[in-house]
Amino acid sequence: MNKENLKKSIISAIFSIITIGVLTLLTYKTEYGIFLIASFGSSMVLLYGYPESPFAQPKNIFFGHLLTSVVGIIFLNLIPLPIYVTIPFAVGIGVGLMILLNVAHPPAGGNPIIVIMGSVSLEYLITPIILGSLIILVFGIILNRLILKKKYPL
Repeated sequence: MNKENLKKSIISAIFSIITIGVLTLLTYKTEYGIFLIASFGSSMVLLYGYPESPFAQPKNIFFGHLLTSVVGIIFLNLIPLPIYVTIPFAVGIGVGLMILLNVAHPPAGGNPIIVIMGSVSLEYLITPIILGSLIILVFGIILNRLILKKKYPL
C-alpha cells in the first residue's frame, strides 16, 4: 500500500461519511422524507474515489439515478408481469438507456430493483432520487473542487 492510496482511501471514507451522514440525518431526523437509498452508497465509491471517471460526473450521477428509477416505476405500475420477470427487464432496459443516452452510472443500475421490490410511489422520484442526487452532487463539487482542488466536474 502506497501513501497515495492510503490518502485517497481516508479522504474517500471521510467524505462518504459526511455525505451519507447528511442524507441519513435528513431521512431520520426531519419530516422532509426519504433522502437515502442503497445505491447512493455505491455512488460514493465513484464520486470520491474516482472523481475523474466519466461514471462519476454530475450528469451521470443525476440522470443515471433518475432514468433507472423512472424505468423501475414504469415497470412497477404499467407492466403487469410477475416480479421475477419485471425486475430483470427493468434493470436491462435501465442499463441500456443509460448507455444509449451517455449517462451511465453503475450504482444506478440497481435502482429498478429497489423501486420494484419496495413498491415505491411516484414521489420517490423527488425524494430520494432528485433531491438526494442533488445533495450528493453539491457535496461532491464542494469536497472535490474546493477542498481537494481537483477539477470536478471535468
